[in-house]
Amino acid sequence: MRVVAYSIKSFEKEPLAIANHKKHDITLISNSLSPDTVSYAAGKEAVIVFTEDVVSAAVINSLADLGVKYIATRSTSTVHIDQEAAAGRNIKIANVPAVSLMADTTDELSLALARETILNLDKWQQNRCLGSACICSGSCDQAHPKTPDHEH
Repeated sequence: MRVVAYSIKSFEKEPLAIANHKKHDITLISNSLSPDTVSYAAGKEAVIVFTEDVVSAAVINSLADLGVKYIATRSTSTVHIDQEAAAGRNIKIANVPAVSLMADTTDELSLALARETILNLDKWQQNRCLGSACICSGSCDQAHPKTPDHEH
């Protein structure tokens, strides 16, 4: 999957590379996602964001116009993403389930966030349900059988 990751800090680069295992073509940039930087998503299927990225309806519309189908946030929170606008443009959203962040140190936390984010990309690429990481309006219930860990 072709992906651009916004708001990347220097300490996140190595954990993302380790978690990715060269499976996805990920472009890492330090800029936050905004109307001015949305163009970096041209030719990408997915974007990875963080809580400082304000993923407004305008940004989502621009992402959809560029062909982006997925938004993965490297956080448990999704309040920074306009979920209604994403649903309207058929863009799927995933977060990092809180249960997967039982890490003790900052390094372990960075790796846990990276692993879960890459896992979401893997599942999207395989057309699999994301389970508790899925932030959607039930749309994958029609495409895939409901799994025990999937909640809406």
